[in-house]
Amino acid sequence: MEMFDYEFMQRAFWAGGFLGIIAPILGVYLMLRRQVLMADTLSHVSLAGVALGSVLHFSPVISGFAIAIIGGLVIEQLRRTYRTYSEVPVAIIMTSGLALAVVLMSLKVNSNKSFTSYLFGSIVAVNNTQLWMIGAVTLIGLLYFILLRRPLYNLTFDEETAQIGGVHVKWLSFSFAVLTGMTVASAMPVVGVLLVSSLMVLPAALALRLAGGFLAAIIIAVAVGLTGIFSGLTASYYINTPPGGTIALFLLIFLIIGIAAQKLLLRGKRKNRRSAAQSVREIS
Repeated sequence: MEMFDYEFMQRAFWAGGFLGIIAPILGVYLMLRRQVLMADTLSHVSLAGVALGSVLHFSPVISGFAIAIIGGLVIEQLRRTYRTYSEVPVAIIMTSGLALAVVLMSLKVNSNKSFTSYLFGSIVAVNNTQLWMIGAVTLIGLLYFILLRRPLYNLTFDEETAQIGGVHVKWLSFSFAVLTGMTVASAMPVVGVLLVSSLMVLPAALALRLAGGFLAAIIIAVAVGLTGIFSGLTASYYINTPPGGTIALFLLIFLIIGIAAQKLLLRGKRKNRRSAAQSVREIS
């Protein structure tokens, strides 16, 4: 295919492939833990880190990465302070991160174009350093979920029971927050700050609706994520649209089609059961 003649498209597809694996897996855990907005919040925090790096003449990628991790840790600490109001930490960090980003971005007027690529995502924004970073985050995330699958499973469904059962809940929750921050920061160049949560939420939302078990939900979420990312990147190249928005729209379409297909299937099954019951009554 013509688009693979360009190195930036090769990097974009590699980056998309990595994110299509790790982001939906993380999304399933976030949805089950009722922390969906955490990804959105950390994306705004990461943007503040990018702006801070730009102002201080430091690498925006590394500063955004570091600030996203710190933001994840602060959210987890606040979550322990506001146990009854779990949405409060997310609201505090989201508004703080966005406010800091806006102020810092106003100090670098000449960099508005580069900030726009972080807001909406850009295929050409993925350089070799970011690609290696995304690959490393994916590898670390996969090892994390494989090695800690049992305690993570217990933590996700019942935190108190997991603690009674000997799971190091505090350590595991903080490490999960760090991994979420790393994944969000690494996804920014591809889909942008405003749409980074779509990579996690939309595939997981469809998978949890269709799957009959936890492992099936993980497999379906990854399959949907990869298909949506590759379809979105291909479409954005040929019709010249922003990759982040295009990928999010494909994932949204998959979700709508999946929900509609599931409803039609359930309606068909109910109709068949009613027909079978009516036939039995007529025979008797």
